[in-house]
Amino acid sequence: MKALVGLLAILMALNCSAQKKSFYDFSTKTIDGKDFNLSSLKGKKVLVVNTASRCGHTPQYADLQSLYETYQSKGFVILGFPANNFLSQEPGSNSEIKEFCTEKYHVSFPMMQKISVKGDDIDPIYKWLTTKQENGVMDAPVTWNFQKFMIDEKGNLVGMVPPKDNPKTEKILNWINQSK
Repeated sequence: MKALVGLLAILMALNCSAQKKSFYDFSTKTIDGKDFNLSSLKGKKVLVVNTASRCGHTPQYADLQSLYETYQSKGFVILGFPANNFLSQEPGSNSEIKEFCTEKYHVSFPMMQKISVKGDDIDPIYKWLTTKQENGVMDAPVTWNFQKFMIDEKGNLVGMVPPKDNPKTEKILNWINQSK
């Protein structure tokens, strides 16, 4: 019995001392299929957005692009993750999505490959973003296209903005403009 209690104590100590993953512990692929290590974004504020080309919120691409152009020189980046999880509003291939974003909205912020942002096939990045047990901050399941997650310069999740809220909301602008 003492051995069992001792073993449990050791396991609990190890679990408590284990660090939570940060955003930088993940990698993905760009919309062009190239490897993209999120640790390359260390020191930057990152806005992660699940996108869709056939959604009522799709015009948010214009405001996302405007934010990116305005603040990228201040260490701000946006990562778009196309996803087809809501009413098949992103049915295209990666190349079709890239063409749409570039031609219609002149998107120049990094776009990643199409992924799943919920369900059994959820991408590991989104599992981390949406699960408090993973990110240590909050449970924030994706409710629709264009949900926005804020990642600080150290790779920590610091907030979420709902899909219907414009990317230029005060919450996002204040966060971008906060000093390090």
